[in-house]
Amino acid sequence: MIKVDGRDDFPYVKLADKAPRIGDWVLAVGNPFGLDGTVTAGIVSARGRDIGAGPYDDFIQIDAPVNKRNSGGPTFDMDGNVIGVNTAIFSPSGGSVGIAFDIPAETVKSVVAQLKDKGMVSRGWIGVQIQPVTADIAESLGMKGTEGALVTEPQADSPAAKAGILSGDVITAVNGLAVKDARDLAKQIGAMDSGSSVKLTLWRKGEEKSFSLTLGELPKEREARTTMPDSGPSGTDVPKLGLMLAPAGQVADSGSEGVVVTEVDPNGLASEHGFKTGDVILDVGGKKVATPADVRNAISDAQKNGKRTVLMRLKSDDVTKFVAVL
Repeated sequence: MIKVDGRDDFPYVKLADKAPRIGDWVLAVGNPFGLDGTVTAGIVSARGRDIGAGPYDDFIQIDAPVNKRNSGGPTFDMDGNVIGVNTAIFSPSGGSVGIAFDIPAETVKSVVAQLKDKGMVSRGWIGVQIQPVTADIAESLGMKGTEGALVTEPQADSPAAKAGILSGDVITAVNGLAVKDARDLAKQIGAMDSGSSVKLTLWRKGEEKSFSLTLGELPKEREARTTMPDSGPSGTDVPKLGLMLAPAGQVADSGSEGVVVTEVDPNGLASEHGFKTGDVILDVGGKKVATPADVRNAISDAQKNGKRTVLMRLKSDDVTKFVAVL
């Protein structure tokens, strides 16, 4: 078992102090199918795997055979240190096909420490909806690369909102540590305790800025999402996009902000970018829009300014995101 509270009156194993390298040999231990003390061998196949278990996925992938009842067992490196805890497998058949996933030792240390100190696990929270920065979005924002996490919307009364973080900001570093993408930001913030002070570096309108804030605690409950209406007034045509639009106030249950998509040409540009009926366009090229004419004018202004792509912020199924339209 893992050493706890410094006690030496029972055998224990040690959690590794460093992350394993891809290609390192490992041994997985467990009780597959009730066969106690089974050991299988393999290598570290990959790190940082996202298997859809949650926003903080950071699994180690190994190819040592792992089967039912291996879960919770340790995976050792060649020095006898535990590099991870067997957690899940990918398998069409239910048996091992050489793709298994471990919770990293670093995460185990953090979780165990919080359980001992608080009896529960809490994660830091800044309160923003985020998405990756694509090449098209980076070009629209004047960025040289696609690193960072794009803020689609700060949540009301969240630490981010109170600190002045805005929609369209790209968070590029946390306490000086670069943010690779949206998932990396979630992992970095989630690994910190609520109440911690952090410094965020971000890209805003062609300039780098810094903000300091105090992390909140990730809410235990989420608001239920509502579905946007599937139909509404025919609206006004925006031919360059292949959309029919109407002011939000003219479509039931669409709120009071933005312009609602009432019809999408399946062969149009907007359809290629995933627009659908019921989406609400909030701003175009950094300008808030309230009418179809606002959308047309904002697109025209962006094109006159030499923009190859136009960045739109829209709400789809109650999730806010940015879309760069060519």
